[in-house]
Amino acid sequence: MPLYYVLAFAIGVLLPLQTAINSNLRAQLGDSVLLATMVSFGVGALTMALLALCSGERPGLQALSQLQWWQFSGGLLGAAIVAGSILLAPRIGLAGMTALVVGGQLCASLLFDRYGFLGLAERALTTPRVLGMLLVLAGILLVNYGDRLRA
Repeated sequence: MPLYYVLAFAIGVLLPLQTAINSNLRAQLGDSVLLATMVSFGVGALTMALLALCSGERPGLQALSQLQWWQFSGGLLGAAIVAGSILLAPRIGLAGMTALVVGGQLCASLLFDRYGFLGLAERALTTPRVLGMLLVLAGILLVNYGDRLRA
């Protein structure tokens, strides 16, 4: 189980790296957020296609026709997230953007956990979890506005 926590932390380390790379890509592509997002997702789609082919997971393709319409929205949401990060990182900085993204993720995740959203396991909204969220929200304020406190 601790390995899963390390993996989650590593993903957190990779997200601002991905955003920095994609922001650089945007600059190289004539400041086009949409083109940079398309290139990023194109490379990602090709990578995943190759991995799926090499892994032998092809039988799962038959289930595609049985999916609900909303189960395809993850890709749409992913594109919006990547495009948004490409747009925002140069304007508000990686740390400020990441803090806000993590805060949004945490608030939504606590609600999704509480109600077992989309069939996920229900997890109680306990006092320590709410306090943790409040500390993260305080951190967001400090990361984004802390320098203004020095007077």
